[in-house]
Amino acid sequence: MVQEIMETAWLRRQPLLDALHAEETEAYRLFHGAVEGMPKVTVDRYGPLLMIQSFGDPLNDEERDAIGGFWQEKLPDAKHLVYNHRTKGAKQDFSPWHQPSPEALVPMTCKEMGLTFRVQGRHRGIDPLFFLDMRAGRRWMRAHAKGASVLNLFAYTCTMGIVAAAAGAREVWNVDFASSNLTWGRENAECNGLTEGKSLRFLHEDAIPVMRQLAGLPIKGKASRRSYTRFSSRTFDIVFLDPPRFARTPFGAVDLVRDYQSLFKPALLATSPGGSLVAVNNVAEVDLEEWRESLIRCAQKSEKPLEAIEILSPEEDFPSFDGKHPLKIALCRLPR
Repeated sequence: MVQEIMETAWLRRQPLLDALHAEETEAYRLFHGAVEGMPKVTVDRYGPLLMIQSFGDPLNDEERDAIGGFWQEKLPDAKHLVYNHRTKGAKQDFSPWHQPSPEALVPMTCKEMGLTFRVQGRHRGIDPLFFLDMRAGRRWMRAHAKGASVLNLFAYTCTMGIVAAAAGAREVWNVDFASSNLTWGRENAECNGLTEGKSLRFLHEDAIPVMRQLAGLPIKGKASRRSYTRFSSRTFDIVFLDPPRFARTPFGAVDLVRDYQSLFKPALLATSPGGSLVAVNNVAEVDLEEWRESLIRCAQKSEKPLEAIEILSPEEDFPSFDGKHPLKIALCRLPR
């Protein structure tokens, strides 16, 4: 049964994989169990690394070995296999019955559209270091960043900023509160021959006060008495806004379900006339159309109405029967 399900996914992806390999991409989803026959199971390739993940109930040894063996036979260059069981808690399950092989903890690299990015089977966080479903966003950035100033908010491992810099952006700011994330970002830059400096910056800052100051908005309440780096108001040609689902910071809460607008407004005000704000919401239960309409209303109330808004969908290795992808990318264009 497992063999048949995996074979169907493999055959379905052949045209896509041919196209991806031709553009020097070796990072993609091989099996998306939610719509391909094994709910709560995924298989991803990151160059030499194959990663099996389960959500809910863990795989037994027979299932794990069958899935891993199938894909290693199809992709012999992907020599390293890691299985992670993702629980509902804040940490991955490191149960003794599936202790990782040594390579699970070793940094590796993968390529996407000719660029190189750091990956690792397991690390201190629960999310992968490289989000495969964001390829559509990175593809757009690669095509539009040349000569632009780019603000990458909640930058994580800075992959979007690296793509922008490699595409010829004249200035890129990567903003993230975690120094460890920016360390990965600097390594991603180094992998691609990019040097940190005036045109490529890594800012160890809370994104909320940064974007509010750039937007010319005040830091309110108790947060105003906290220590934070001062920035003058200014705008960027491209602003990329990809916040986590929920977080509490000294400068306010991040809540993609109840209050995306509190992040969208300052990001919008920090976007230049004629520029683009790429807004991301990764919460599955958020309805795409309702979220889209909320962005339009927020822009109108902020007196910066949008010229157009386009939805970028994940690429074909993330199939969906109903078109309702958990990841939603809204490309918001401002009038000149």
